[in-house]
Amino acid sequence: MGISKVRRVRILLVEDDHAFASALGDGLCARGYLVNHVASGGAALAALKATQAVDLVLLDLGLPDGDGLGLCARIRQLFAVPVIVVTARGDLSSRVQGLRGGADDYLVKPFALAELLARVEAVMRRAPAARPPEPVAVGELIVDVAARRVTVAGRPVALTLKEFDLLAALARAPGCTIDRQRLLLDVWHSDYPALSRTLDVHIATLRAKLGRPELVETVRGVGYRLAAPDASPRSG
Repeated sequence: MGISKVRRVRILLVEDDHAFASALGDGLCARGYLVNHVASGGAALAALKATQAVDLVLLDLGLPDGDGLGLCARIRQLFAVPVIVVTARGDLSSRVQGLRGGADDYLVKPFALAELLARVEAVMRRAPAARPPEPVAVGELIVDVAARRVTVAGRPVALTLKEFDLLAALARAPGCTIDRQRLLLDVWHSDYPALSRTLDVHIATLRAKLGRPELVETVRGVGYRLAAPDASPRSG
């Protein structure tokens, strides 16, 4: 891989050991990579949602807000981005779980930077070009996340930025309950308790604008979900 290609690769480093992350980030940056470091799973999901410019995730498994294996599966579910696990867990069971959970590669600490660079280049060669997500159809509602367009019975629905982001967060997993904390992190990039009321207000205005309040369901004590989608997505 030539340096001109390497310089375009943007890496999200998810690592709670700040000294290790600093050293690794410096090494990657010196080779032309662009590195964004976050220290928790919630921050990683927020960063992936906030930007389309992540080409690869380097993921530690020991994170302060949850196990990295679950985060790996969540990233694989929501985003078309390759993941390399970089962790101190070298046992066979963890390796197998990581690869079966969606990791494209698994590297055990300590490792040489040269080996990581080789793994990154190999994964990037294999990674297909990311395709925009297909529109999600739920009854007469169509949510086109890529185009940021919403229609109901063919009628465009004008939403605010946060209202659309909230609907998009629900539409990424229609039929599945998304807990309140995850919605706050995805849409407001914070789980500050005072935002809980803001979430409820935005849900209420979203339902009113859609004109189909039954599409956004409340799961008491947990969060919200978008009703299950039609069998096949349609374009708006």
